Amino acid sequence: MRSATLAALEDAENDLPMALRHRLVELLDEIAEQSAAVRRIESDLAEFSSRDLRSQRYQTATGVGLIIATALSASYGDLMRFPSGRHFASSLGITPREFSSGNARRLGKITRRGDVYLRQTIIHGARSLLQSAARKRRRNQSLDRLGEWALALSERAGHNKAACAVANKLARRLWAADHHRADFDPNHVSQPPAMH
Repeated sequence: MRSATLAALEDAENDLPMALRHRLVELLDEIAEQSAAVRRIESDLAEFSSRDLRSQRYQTATGVGLIIATALSASYGDLMRFPSGRHFASSLGITPREFSSGNARRLGKITRRGDVYLRQTIIHGARSLLQSAARKRRRNQSLDRLGEWALALSERAGHNKAACAVANKLARRLWAADHHRADFDPNHVSQPPAMH
């Protein structure tokens, strides 16, 4: 794109004013500088991740990439300080607010308490998971249990509500992966605790 834009700017036959040409070249240079800065940051994050087992484990989850994994590892460290995945998801503000009384249980919007940046990035990761699952379905490729659940929820409740619910489930499963020191399993089925 940069080369095509530069070629258009250097074309003396078009009607672009000279002042605009100079400003557009400056903007192209700024974009190139910012892109190089982003690549340096990604390189630093990749180097950190190569030494951090926790962020490597997080990246095995669908919808979790380098940015989410390193931010989560750097911000929260060991997730074992949370007694459960539900507590961890709640700390991110991606659990629904509850308005219950007696036998009636009503869930509202997500609480939006906690770390704004991590909540947003995990929700973006959930959106990525939903888009990936939708692409696989269109191509008649097999889906894991998490992808099937996410698409069914999206059809029932809408994309945005599904993204928040998937983010909640991702957070809980990331806690479980950290708790068990195991890679993320998108086909995992939770077992109820044994009764004694």
